[in-house]
Amino acid sequence: MHFKSIPDDVLRPVAEDNGETVQCAEGGRIKVLLADDHMIVRQGIRSLLEAEGDMDILSEAENGREAVEKALRLLPDVVLMDISMPLLNGLEAARQIMQALPHIHILILSGHDDDAYLEQALELGVAGFLVKQTSIRLLAKAVRTVVEGKSFFSPSICSRVARYEKMADVSAEATQCSCPLSSRETEVLQLIAEGMANKQTAAELGISVKTVEKHRQRLMDKLNVHDTAGLTRHAIIVGIIECNLQQTGVNKCSALHFPGG
Repeated sequence: MHFKSIPDDVLRPVAEDNGETVQCAEGGRIKVLLADDHMIVRQGIRSLLEAEGDMDILSEAENGREAVEKALRLLPDVVLMDISMPLLNGLEAARQIMQALPHIHILILSGHDDDAYLEQALELGVAGFLVKQTSIRLLAKAVRTVVEGKSFFSPSICSRVARYEKMADVSAEATQCSCPLSSRETEVLQLIAEGMANKQTAAELGISVKTVEKHRQRLMDKLNVHDTAGLTRHAIIVGIIECNLQQTGVNKCSALHFPGG
């Protein structure tokens, strides 16, 4: 597996910000897009960052698809991205934004800091990864740091970032032998796992039902599964959706039965 190279000084735990205001590279205010499916979280972060005095919140997004659309239209300096969001998860949204506009800095801000999510974020080459227990001073410092083209990680995960860097060469060969999902396949997989029928998925993505069916079959072939439950189980295991993610008020994972509970 290949990870974006990260300077050694970034991997040392960082101290709290001293309160200094750092302008973005162009000398103007830092433009931020907030992406989180919880309104109260977005409102809280907006209020706190705007109080810093050098940041403007351009807009908010409540799902990954909206985050991609607004990033491409509004061109923020930084996207603060949650991971677990409906329609399109934050990691796939980050990949699409970075492919279209590499100069936009993606800063993951998530309640999830387990290895699977962190590894995927590093694989993408995001500018930073913060846990939601982070203080506002550290969050503001992270935003200013990534705008300068540097990386920033929560002190609690720096040691794991360094470990993944060392593992990169060892896992590269295995990655080359795997069959990674395309961006579109990942989108289709998430919508299937969220309980959407082929017709609904086609409407959401703006493609034909026949194309959705082809993607579904390709997913089953690549993942060696044979039904929707298998696709949903895979989406949960790799972190594309959460087991407790609810769509239209119904827990789509409640019908799945896993060994041991």
